[in-house]
Amino acid sequence: MRIVAQRVSQAGVAIDGREIARIGRGLLLLVGIEKGDGEGDIACMADKVLHLRVFADEAGKMNLDVRQVRGGVLSVSQFTLAARNKKGRRPDFTQAEEPGRARELYERFNSLLRAVVPLAAGEFGAMMEVRSVNDGPVTIILERTGDEPGCLRSAAAKGGSIVTRNA
Repeated sequence: MRIVAQRVSQAGVAIDGREIARIGRGLLLLVGIEKGDGEGDIACMADKVLHLRVFADEAGKMNLDVRQVRGGVLSVSQFTLAARNKKGRRPDFTQAEEPGRARELYERFNSLLRAVVPLAAGEFGAMMEVRSVNDGPVTIILERTGDEPGCLRSAAAKGGSIVTRNA
C-alpha cells in the first residue's frame, strides 16, 4: 500500500467539471492499494495518517497531526501508485490490486479515517480532476511493505480499531 500525503490549505475533487468532494485545511491522500494488502495494512496506514505530525505547533515546528488541528482528509483512490518502472518506459501496473478487492479495502480505509476526522472522498475508479493548494509544500510518501514497528496488526486482524478520536 502506498499513500502520497499532502498537507493542504484546501483540496477538492471534480468529475466531469462537477465538484464532488472538498476540504479546507488538512491532508490530501492519494491512495494506492496493492496485491497482498489486507485489513492489517489498511489499519496500520490509517493509524499512520492520523498520527502524521506535519502541522506546525506554536513554535512553528511540525509537531501536530490532523486530529490536533481539527483538519479534514480528502482521500482519492489512485491505482497508478502501484506502478513499477524498473524496466523500460511503460509503467507496469501488475502490482495493483484487482478492482473489487481494492474498492473494498479503500472503503474500509476511509471508514477508519471517517471514524476519527472529517473525511471527503473521490469516486473509486472514476476519472477525476484533483485540485489542491499544497501548504508548505509538505508532501510525504507512506508505504506499507510488511510488518513494521508501530503497527498493531493483531488488533486490526481481529476487527478492532487502532485509531482513536481525539477529544
